[in-house]
Amino acid sequence: MKERKRSEKAPLKVRRFRRVSNVLIVCTLVALVAVTMGAGGAGGVLAMNREDVYYSGRTDTSSVAVMINVYWGEEYLPQILQTLQDAGAKATFFIGGSWADDHNGELLSIVRAGHEVGSHGYFHKDGNKLDLQGNLREVRSANALLQAITGEKPQLFAPPSGAYGEDTLQACRQEGMKVIMWSKDTIDWRDKDEELVYARATDGVKAGDLILMHPTAHTANALPRILRAYERAGLKAVTVSELVDIKI
Repeated sequence: MKERKRSEKAPLKVRRFRRVSNVLIVCTLVALVAVTMGAGGAGGVLAMNREDVYYSGRTDTSSVAVMINVYWGEEYLPQILQTLQDAGAKATFFIGGSWADDHNGELLSIVRAGHEVGSHGYFHKDGNKLDLQGNLREVRSANALLQAITGEKPQLFAPPSGAYGEDTLQACRQEGMKVIMWSKDTIDWRDKDEELVYARATDGVKAGDLILMHPTAHTANALPRILRAYERAGLKAVTVSELVDIKI
C-alpha cells in the first residue's frame, strides 16, 4: 500500500513543471487584463473606443489631435498659440473651470484663435472617486462657466488624471458629452525635459493619435519641432472633434 501511494505522487520535475505552467498561465491572464485596462487609472473601464469614450481618432485620415489640458501655465499660452498659428495647426484645449474663472481673457484668446474648447472639470477631481452627483457637479459647474465665457457649451470632457468610472460616464451622458482620453502622453507635467516631450509626442506617431500636453515652458519650446515632425510624417494637427468625427 505504501508503495502504491508513492507511485501515485508525481515526480519532482513534473510537479515543478506544473507549478511553472500555472504561474505562466496566471501571468498571461494578468497581462491580458492590464493591456485592456484604461490608461491613467481609468477606473477599470476598458481602454478602447466605445460609444462615449475615445482613446484615439479616425485612422482613415492624415490627421492627429493635440490636446492641451489647462489648470495652470497661462504664461505659456501666448507662445503656444503663436506656434499653432504659425504652423496652421488647430488644437483642443481642455479647460479647468476654476482656472477659467480667474482667466477669462486667456480663455477667450484661445477661442478667438479658432481652437476648440473642452471641459477638464471644475476642481480637477478624479471622477472614479466621486459618485454620480459628485461627477455631475464637476461637469455641470465647469460647463456653465465655460459656456458663460465662450458662448458655447463644451461637448468634450477630458477626465482629470485620466481617472473615470461608470458614474463619470453617466454624468457625461446626461450632459450629452463624450469622454476623451489619449493614445500618446507627453507626461510634461512631471518630466520637465524638452527632448523627452518631443520624443513622446512624435515617436511612432500615426493617424488618429490623440496627443496629451500641458502648458509648460518645455512643451511650449518643443511644440514647433513637434508640429514640424507631424508635417514631415504627412500628418495635420486638427481638433479632437474633427479627428474622432464628433458633430459639434
